[in-house]
Amino acid sequence: MAEWLPLVLSAMLLGLLGGGHCLGMCGGLMGALSLGIAPAQRHQRLRLLVAYNLGRVLSYALAGLLLGLAGWAVANSPFAKGLRLLAALLLIVMGLYLAGWWSGLTRIEGLGRGLWRRVQPLAGHLLPVTSIPRAMALGALWGWLPCGLVYSTLLWASSQGHAGYSALLMLAFGIGTWPVLLATGVAAERTQALLRRRGLRMAAGLLVILFGVWSVPWPNAHGTMPHGAMHHP
Repeated sequence: MAEWLPLVLSAMLLGLLGGGHCLGMCGGLMGALSLGIAPAQRHQRLRLLVAYNLGRVLSYALAGLLLGLAGWAVANSPFAKGLRLLAALLLIVMGLYLAGWWSGLTRIEGLGRGLWRRVQPLAGHLLPVTSIPRAMALGALWGWLPCGLVYSTLLWASSQGHAGYSALLMLAFGIGTWPVLLATGVAAERTQALLRRRGLRMAAGLLVILFGVWSVPWPNAHGTMPHGAMHHP
């Protein structure tokens, strides 16, 4: 497990550094949730918001587990290097997006719009939010919202060749997005302003790009996958 710690920390960092994108894309949903809380439940708003985000993060972990199973199957096939190369390239694209140099990452979001059209109507039946389980269910549906940042991280996580660790990496990524999405009012504005500073975005983007380059399966290299990971689903 210790050898996976750098990857887990990297996943959390990807979520944190992508917080500006999350706030821009999902901040409206957080506001809608707050407004959708029943008046009688306003006193436990923070608990409901935490439950909401917990449901979202668990959806990420579930997606990581499901795609990780496919990644494990591919990792034991001739297509393993191709999957890892694609994951590394998506990390580089993610770095370019975070740095503000290229927004091609957003085009990937179109891949999930068909699924989201089926999931979105279900969310309406959960409003207004009247309980913690209801908030978690709503967050779990929100977790399937099309997001290029999530998709890129998901493919990178699944390329590790271990379904359990793929789920763990997606869980860590989701937790990394919490500070921004749980912030409200002035705190949210300050957090967003900090994450949008050009110097910070460029540094974050360069860091992710370097991580992506390091993840490329160069000839005679083992990439980012810890030894033995490919042999366990």
